[in-house]
Amino acid sequence: MKISRDKLWVNARDYFFIILGLSLYAFGFTAFVLPQKIVMGGMAGLGSVVYFGTQRLVEQGVFPWAIPVGVTMYVVNFILLVIAFRIVARTFVIRTLFGMTVLSILIYIFQPLFSDLNILPNDHLLNLILGSILMGIGIGTVFIHNGSSGGTDIVAAMVSKVSNVTVGRTMMICDFFIVGSAFFVLGYSLGEIVYGMLVTVLTGYMCDLVINSDRQAVQFTIFSKKWEEIANAINVEANRGCTAFSGIGCYSRQEVKMLMVMCRRIEAVTIYRIIKSIDEEAFITQSNVNGVYGRGFDQIKVKRKRKAAAPISYSQTQNKPEQLPAETAK
Repeated sequence: MKISRDKLWVNARDYFFIILGLSLYAFGFTAFVLPQKIVMGGMAGLGSVVYFGTQRLVEQGVFPWAIPVGVTMYVVNFILLVIAFRIVARTFVIRTLFGMTVLSILIYIFQPLFSDLNILPNDHLLNLILGSILMGIGIGTVFIHNGSSGGTDIVAAMVSKVSNVTVGRTMMICDFFIVGSAFFVLGYSLGEIVYGMLVTVLTGYMCDLVINSDRQAVQFTIFSKKWEEIANAINVEANRGCTAFSGIGCYSRQEVKMLMVMCRRIEAVTIYRIIKSIDEEAFITQSNVNGVYGRGFDQIKVKRKRKAAAPISYSQTQNKPEQLPAETAK
């Protein structure tokens, strides 16, 4: 029962932060970006193209109503999710289905609320910057807790399965095509396209910033006479491994033990508390580490090179019997 409760708590916490991140994204998009009539990347940008395009058709009397952004997002997201069903994990599919449904509903609700409300009047650029920051933080929060809002997130998840390309960079590549479509479909000027690119880049940057801040690792080097107690406590309480090295102090000429510990940045306080509770006189150094891969950390996502066929030596060719033509080989 303890394992079930722990899993239930972790899942409930993840879904809470996924909803929080999606709410930030929906608010930033509908309150700051959409009222400025700028097309950004992602499914929100694609939905904006459809919305602005059908809105013009409504004004011309060709189309009965403008298609809301949330409706377009959900339809396209569902199609992409069906395509990626066999590539990504089942848990990702479930959380993506949940995320794209919640986000589409939130944008569908928020869009009419903020359509006529200008929070920062007469400041076009500041609206876009604030909206981009909120959207980037929201998407980053969703990804940290193993969720997805759909759209280019699905494409980014598929790419991250086979490469080390960051999520934000993959999103930006896909989003540039969506932003560029506004030039051909809506006839936007170059300045409006640049604003859309700005929103896309800033959102991707904030997304990477949030994700990388959560995944940053640190390395501890610990010198203590109670090294064995510290190592056991770190293994049990912090659930992190330790490696012990032997050395000799050049001043004291005595043998010393050194512990090396890798952990997430957010776990550093826990390591300090463990060390202090056992040996307040321990000598500790901490350094930032980039790219920690293995058990308990990130996985290396690169393709292995195919093994080349072994070259045939001259002796092997001489020892082979001579092959006869097909009609005489009986």
